[in-house]
Amino acid sequence: MVRVSNFVISLVNVLTFMVAIMALGFGLWFKADEAKSLCQKSLYMPLLIFGGSLLVLSLLGLIGSCCRASFFLWVYLFFLFMFIVGMICLSIFTILVTNKSVAKALSGKGGNDAKFGDWGNWLEKHVVNDENWDEIKSCMATFKYCQMMPRGKPADFYKYSLPATQSSCCKPPTYCGFEFTNATFWTMPKTGPAVPDSDCKTWNNAQNELCFDCHSCKASFLETIQKNWNKMAILNFCVFVFIIIIYSIGCCALRNNRSKGYRPYA
Repeated sequence: MVRVSNFVISLVNVLTFMVAIMALGFGLWFKADEAKSLCQKSLYMPLLIFGGSLLVLSLLGLIGSCCRASFFLWVYLFFLFMFIVGMICLSIFTILVTNKSVAKALSGKGGNDAKFGDWGNWLEKHVVNDENWDEIKSCMATFKYCQMMPRGKPADFYKYSLPATQSSCCKPPTYCGFEFTNATFWTMPKTGPAVPDSDCKTWNNAQNELCFDCHSCKASFLETIQKNWNKMAILNFCVFVFIIIIYSIGCCALRNNRSKGYRPYA
């Protein structure tokens, strides 16, 4: 068991070390690109912070398990414990901002006083605000999100069931009555839009604009985030269980390091 616990901690941290190097590599690549878009500018710093933090954590775990350095392993377990606490907080936060019924109950709507703030509108206020939405639009343009739509004749195009975000952000609303040229190029009738809707006027055939500023685009983007966050709950739970197991094995390795009877080569 002595060898197994230290071996598992070492193996896990070798893998996390490799992930950290990849994250740092992508972050530095985005930073060095002179023609980087707003999306790349917003991504490189989180990648560098994530990669650097994971690199330090993995080195602490490797030194603590391979060199039997109890202090380094103790620090490693402390940060791992803080990560577990952070995941619990993130899970609670996700429930608050994605579950409308829970958010409504905690925000105290319908009563005289608010209890914990208006969680139900948090995503709308912090995701689709002017600053963050510019970065999101840049990412959709940089990674050619709308160019992933199926191509073909009008009759074939309407047969496809597009994701809500592509349908709302990459083409004008159907009720505008625009004429199809290709998936991301639509012509306004000479008489103007079929309905006097602001989204019809916002549409632009420029590939880095399209309907990115349309209200329908922002609404569908928020809805997609809520659905994906709810689906991510299962993945978060699996990661949480995995981290708990690693933390338990790490505690066992720390106890083994402190044991006088530890003989790694015996």
